[in-house]
Amino acid sequence: QVDLVESGGGLVQPGGSLRLSCVASGNVVDMSAMAWYRRAPGKERAFVASLWWNGAGTYYADSVKGRFTISRDKANKMLYLQMNSLKPEDTAVYYCKAVVRPSTSTSYDYWGQGTQVTVSS
Repeated sequence: QVDLVESGGGLVQPGGSLRLSCVASGNVVDMSAMAWYRRAPGKERAFVASLWWNGAGTYYADSVKGRFTISRDKANKMLYLQMNSLKPEDTAVYYCKAVVRPSTSTSYDYWGQGTQVTVSS
């Protein structure tokens, strides 16, 4: 079992910045990857960014490339999302996701409760 708690959301003006954080606790020994997703009003939850926990690479949705940066602090089991040049269309609830792989044939997904980001003037 892995518990995830996000923080850092809030109200920001267009062009502003926010940094989201996600702390993982529980059985994180077999952590494989972590990611950020978001759910905008009236839309399905969508991928934002992800990284391999071992540092092998990062991935971004086209809509956030060049503006958002995903990173992690492995020692403290933290995941971050630095969001710059925010736009009103970035308004959403942002979720942290952890992928745990105890074996090559077994994988579990865990989700946080989400943090609201509102971009508005």
